[in-house]
Amino acid sequence: MKNLRILFMGTPAFAVHSLEKILEEGFNVVGVVTAPDKPAGRGRKLQQSAVKEFALSRNLPVLQPTNLKAEEFEQELKNLNPNIQVVVAFRMLPKKVWQFPEYGTFNLHASLLPQYRGAAPINWAIIHGEEKTGVTTFFIDEKIDTGLILLQKEVKISKEDNAGSLHDKLMETGANLIIETLELIAEEKEVKTIPQSNAENLKTAYKLDKNNTKIDWSKPGEKIQNLIRGLSPYPVAWTILQNGDNKLKCKIYKSTFLKKEHSFENATVLQEGKTLEVAVNGGFLKLQVIQLPGKRKMSVKDLLNGFEIKPNAKML
Repeated sequence: MKNLRILFMGTPAFAVHSLEKILEEGFNVVGVVTAPDKPAGRGRKLQQSAVKEFALSRNLPVLQPTNLKAEEFEQELKNLNPNIQVVVAFRMLPKKVWQFPEYGTFNLHASLLPQYRGAAPINWAIIHGEEKTGVTTFFIDEKIDTGLILLQKEVKISKEDNAGSLHDKLMETGANLIIETLELIAEEKEVKTIPQSNAENLKTAYKLDKNNTKIDWSKPGEKIQNLIRGLSPYPVAWTILQNGDNKLKCKIYKSTFLKKEHSFENATVLQEGKTLEVAVNGGFLKLQVIQLPGKRKMSVKDLLNGFEIKPNAKML
């Protein structure tokens, strides 16, 4: 049985759950590496990462290097002397960092690798209408998300899931998989790994931007519904509402796809009482939670209490 000295690297809330689980299971965490504090909010006050806040609450040493190749950071690594590094939602590491510990550096990725390598695997799995995804632990190498696989665990995606609910499922499953991986490394003399396939049909989890989060109303209704689910509650699918002479950028957090034949032009906005529907290929998209410029996120019913949808309104 190896005596593991763990250095944990991570930044967002997704990573906190894994760190908490590692501590709960009695593993020795010698330190935590996270992103530098960043200005946030209207006052531009410096804000600590979720991982830093948690690490300080547990009196763990915290490192916040701006340059992972700096000699100063290398010296800090030597002082902590970890023999394994666990990475969850952190930035790309230079070779001399991931090669530093005796038992290597492994990463938790929120997909069943080699599918959905990249920045936004949770979102893209839903956007592409997958019925399952999962989590993978793998040893880091020179490229992004290509290293030798340690363990994997499947997670089902329900029709009701959005990026937020799937995030929480994978966060829990991922934390448990990290514990299994640490136990495996601690107990085995030689850990068996699986090389990743480089098949041609691999899907990539591209970084989300203003272009790939905009709704294309010419697509089938089910694909638009999956885009909205896959981007909610963050970063949120968006569109332009042409309402009379006004063009309003609006975010759509929740909708339902209703399969139905119709003769309306795609992207036509239809109001009936306190409901809003958009005509799409194969049916209608019933809007449920929306946000207009300068307004808070609200249900369509609440929005229509004080907002008039003009005749001939449409989405652009």
